[in-house]
Amino acid sequence: MFQKVLLAGSGGFLGTTARYALGALIQRWLPDTFPYATFVINVTGCLVIGFLGVLAQERLSLGADGRVFWMTGVLGGYTTFSTFGYETTLLLRAGSTVAAAVNVIGQVVLGLLAVWLGAAAARSLG
Repeated sequence: MFQKVLLAGSGGFLGTTARYALGALIQRWLPDTFPYATFVINVTGCLVIGFLGVLAQERLSLGADGRVFWMTGVLGGYTTFSTFGYETTLLLRAGSTVAAAVNVIGQVVLGLLAVWLGAAAARSLG
């Protein structure tokens, strides 16, 4: 049990660090009128989890420890759906209903599409 906690925690550190660095980079270059960083991070996280999920189930065995590290730890630290909910409510409170709707629909639809694309990419490997 303690080993799995350490695996999840160390993976979470890496995922959170990657999320913070990418988010800061995106925020540096794009306006703050829309939560671009959260949008990009959630969609890319969905792409990677779709890819890893297929690799783990169909191509190679990550094993329980590998799944805890990569899927629970790294991707759990990287993706940001709690931030998504918070930022969407901020948009709604600010009266930006269209931006809030684009945020919700875009992240859900593109996230699901990205999971499918990641899975398809993993399946296309020789």
